[in-house]
Amino acid sequence: MRNFFLPIIFVLFSVSAFADPTDSSSSTRRRVFRGDASSSDIKASNNQFGFQSISTNVNYTETGNGLLGSATGTLDTETGPVSGRAYYFSEMVDVLFGNDYFKASYDQSSGFTNYVGATLGPPAGAYGSVVSTSGAILTNYSFRYGKGFANQSLSMITPYIEFGSHKWERGVNFGETYSNTYYGYGLLGQYLLTNKLVLSLDAMYGHTTQSAITVTSGPGLAGFSGALGNSDMYKIGASLDWAVAQRLHVTVGADYTAFNYGISATFPSGASVAWEPDSKTNYTTVRLGLGWGF
Repeated sequence: MRNFFLPIIFVLFSVSAFADPTDSSSSTRRRVFRGDASSSDIKASNNQFGFQSISTNVNYTETGNGLLGSATGTLDTETGPVSGRAYYFSEMVDVLFGNDYFKASYDQSSGFTNYVGATLGPPAGAYGSVVSTSGAILTNYSFRYGKGFANQSLSMITPYIEFGSHKWERGVNFGETYSNTYYGYGLLGQYLLTNKLVLSLDAMYGHTTQSAITVTSGPGLAGFSGALGNSDMYKIGASLDWAVAQRLHVTVGADYTAFNYGISATFPSGASVAWEPDSKTNYTTVRLGLGWGF
């Protein structure tokens, strides 16, 4: 994956009245965030807990670098959607700096992905000589904190920091588990499209930490556990929140995440050695759910 940052520019419009600002009786006059009903819709979208049905499209590629005479280029791929559920809690309150934004989320998805690879050997087969499916379980946790800055009454920008973890239980061979934690810095832009309907655009740049793999042993395969290389991480997303009733919200959205795992050290494997090669991971997730405001 190329090491570049995709800047996201949020163009947030505000509507002002052509009225005498000293005329408090003007029906078109808008006030600042804390007292304005339309801005309250944005804040209400940030004060809820809920669940979502999700579908995550996995796009994973391992590449070889010729270490110890091994193959180069694409070694194997895993692609396809897996479905699951997500749960979240978010709140915007005045506790530290005003408009303090908190969000915690958890999701897990499971299913089968399409595997294209090769036999382990020796000798190892060519890429594409094996086509099958493999099980996949994805588990994610995240927590973020930010502070909202209102742009008059129709929009808000919230810079934030986020910490989280990711685990992929991969069903290839006798089982492999990839895991990492991460931290990142992001920007959430929100705009009131119409009464009770809020558009959110989200972008985050971060870095993975504590990346690791555990390979399960089986006949003819000696397992191992070890560290993997860390990488930059990119997340972008968009969502809509519609308050259909006083407390009931309908949410829909999509997000994209990209990061790499670097090659591991070598480990004894019978009369030879084994290692985990470089790889890149891309996830595209769509979400549909319900939230309850408070």
